[in-house]
Amino acid sequence: MDLLFVRHAEPVRIESGSGVPANPPLTDRGHEQAARLAAWLAGEHIDAVVSSPQLRALETAAPIAAAHALTVEVVEGLVEYDVQSDQYIPIEALKAANDPQWQAMVDGRWEEYGGEDPDAFRKRVIDALDQLVARFAGRRVVAVCHGGVINAVMGATLGIDRALWFEPAYTSLSRIAASRTGVRSVVTLNETAHLDARRGT
Repeated sequence: MDLLFVRHAEPVRIESGSGVPANPPLTDRGHEQAARLAAWLAGEHIDAVVSSPQLRALETAAPIAAAHALTVEVVEGLVEYDVQSDQYIPIEALKAANDPQWQAMVDGRWEEYGGEDPDAFRKRVIDALDQLVARFAGRRVVAVCHGGVINAVMGATLGIDRALWFEPAYTSLSRIAASRTGVRSVVTLNETAHLDARRGT
C-alpha cells in the first residue's frame, strides 16, 4: 500500500497558562496551505483519509477528503506526543528562540513538559501504522498528523533511533510504501512543491 503522511498546516499559537490541553485551530495561512495541498492531491487517486483527533490535523484533512468525496476517519494512535500540554508553540519558534524546551524536545526529555515517554510514543505510533497497513492493503491512504508522529514513522522505517531527527514542514508530504509482510520503504520525505505550485497550472 501507499501511505502519504501529512503534517498539519500552520495552527494558532497558544501560550501556557490555561491549565487545559491546547488544541489550536489553523490560522488563515494554515487554511491556505491546506487548500493548496488538497488541490495538489486532487490529481492522485486516494482511497481513504485518516487523521489525528487534534483540531489542526482535522482541519487540514477536511479539504483533502472533500476533494475525493471521502469522510475523514479519526485514528487516535496518530495523536502527537505532547497532546496533554496546555500550550502550542511551533517547534520552529522554539528553535529560533533557543528555548530550553527545544533542547528537551531534541534530547527526548519530553516528560519534563508533560509529554509522552519517547519509547511509548514510538510504540503507539508504529502500532497505528501496522493497523493501517493491515486494514488498507493495496490502497493509497493519506494520514494527517504531526511532526513527531512523522519522525517516528520515518525513523522506524529508516532505522533511525533518534526521536526527532528532521523537521517536517507544514502540510509536507512524506510517503511510505508498505506491505503486510513487514517490508517498508521511504518513497519521499518532506515534499512541499504544492506550497509554490498547483498541478495543471
